[in-house]
Amino acid sequence: MGEELPSGIGPVLTGLARRAIGQRLGVAVAVGETPTAEVAAALEAPGAAFVTLTLGGQLRGCIGSLVAHRPLADDVADNAVAAAFRDPRFPELSVAEFEPLHVEVSVLSAPQPMVFGSQAEALAALRPGVDGVIFEAGWARSTFLPQVWEQLPEPEVFMAHLKRKAGLPAAYWGPDVRLSRYTVTAFEEP
Repeated sequence: MGEELPSGIGPVLTGLARRAIGQRLGVAVAVGETPTAEVAAALEAPGAAFVTLTLGGQLRGCIGSLVAHRPLADDVADNAVAAAFRDPRFPELSVAEFEPLHVEVSVLSAPQPMVFGSQAEALAALRPGVDGVIFEAGWARSTFLPQVWEQLPEPEVFMAHLKRKAGLPAAYWGPDVRLSRYTVTAFEEP
């Protein structure tokens, strides 16, 4: 998926995510307007997206794809269902939680490997509030969407939490560390 998404795609993506979750719960969700030809084409193009679910401002599920490997529409629908029912941090979403649920869809750019000689160089290269980051070291891997900078605005703290999410000590650094960055275009339900 290219960086430029057609105008009007946001409500289509969040509606698609909500309908996929509703279908799994057996709850009918109204279908929105018919997408324009430009939006329909973007939905069929390969795309990578994360679906973030919140209830009362608290995270309720977040699952996504880092690399485009299927049509954007399929990626959003499948990740919405996964966020609602397969995020290992939470029990499956209930029917009672469905109506107050808030849906956000983040469409990712292609990840770009970062080049750095030290942890200090890597931290200095990060763009808080802009970069989503993929951390890899050996078998360990984690990612934070750019939205996480709102809770962790300092690069050192952001990186420490990313390492812990990967199952490593916050102070870990070694020659096997690989970092990639990506940006997102995020759409929230009204």
